[in-house]
Amino acid sequence: MDLKIKLEQLQQKVSGLKDQICTEEATKNAFVMPFIQILGYDIFNPTEVVPEHVCDIGTKKGEKVDYVIRNNNEPIFIIECKHWKESADAHNSQLHRYYHVSKTRFGVLTNGIIYNFYTDLEKPNIMDEKPFFTINIEDLKDSSIKILENFTKKDYNLESILDSAEALKYIKAIRKEFEKEIETPSDEIVKLLVSRFFEKPITANRMISFKEYTKKALTTSINESISFRLKSALNINEQIEKNDEEVKTAQSVDHNNDSKIVTTEEELEGFQIVKAIMREKIPSTRIVYRDTLSYFGILLDDNNRKPLCRLHFNTVNKYIETFHNGKDSGEKVLLNNLDEIYNFREELHKTLENY
Repeated sequence: MDLKIKLEQLQQKVSGLKDQICTEEATKNAFVMPFIQILGYDIFNPTEVVPEHVCDIGTKKGEKVDYVIRNNNEPIFIIECKHWKESADAHNSQLHRYYHVSKTRFGVLTNGIIYNFYTDLEKPNIMDEKPFFTINIEDLKDSSIKILENFTKKDYNLESILDSAEALKYIKAIRKEFEKEIETPSDEIVKLLVSRFFEKPITANRMISFKEYTKKALTTSINESISFRLKSALNINEQIEKNDEEVKTAQSVDHNNDSKIVTTEEELEGFQIVKAIMREKIPSTRIVYRDTLSYFGILLDDNNRKPLCRLHFNTVNKYIETFHNGKDSGEKVLLNNLDEIYNFREELHKTLENY
């Protein structure tokens, strides 16, 4: 099942149960263990998910971290849990101590709802003070789910995560500062903007006025940008509805031809190859085919306005048609055998980016 669907199911569970969860232990059992299981780790295998793992720290003996997650017999991240009513930021000093002796590259602090992921970008083997990635089960975002995929057992890749961790950390920090500036512009941002058009000295009274002007200007700019995007989306939807009517009309005409369509084993084998290539980027459930009299179409999200490619196998010569230059600019290339479809991985991935 798709990671997003599983997380949405957990979201419903958290919403329905949290008021009945009265202890930290109950939080672990009801929320954290299902989360670990969603990532693909066997919570019933003590060599893969190690509960109450001893992390002796100097003279302090018997210190325990709630979970150590292992993959291929190597510890990959540790999890320290708190009751769901507690802040997920309040105890990172404890996780900081565990991280130092755990030999993992990632530490997770959670209250069962918010999961903060830490690493050691600033100093080797010393956990950073701030997380590089946070996911909130009650406020799931597609971008966060995509990042979380890197921590699943199936897709775990240490180097890939570390490559993106620094960017994630600083983008998050910059965004937070930007949001603060929108709400309460600082003297520095006001001076930076105003100095570009106002040549006189900025007195204390003028600073008060300019701060208010800056706040209104930033807010108005953002609101107008959102409004513009909404209008564009509405126009697109209207066009889609119009196109849907045209498609339905065409489908009613084509219905009589359905009995003439024969899907061959070669077409299905070609579909499986394309599916394997696209599975590197998206869930396989989003890749479907539609066979027609003239070609075998492979689509994204079962949407004929999002062709990934077409297989022209109905003649003596076989061709693949790719759309990496746009859905209206298909390019047909001769295939000597089905295995040559693998040579079009780059074009297929680029096509996906167009949508």
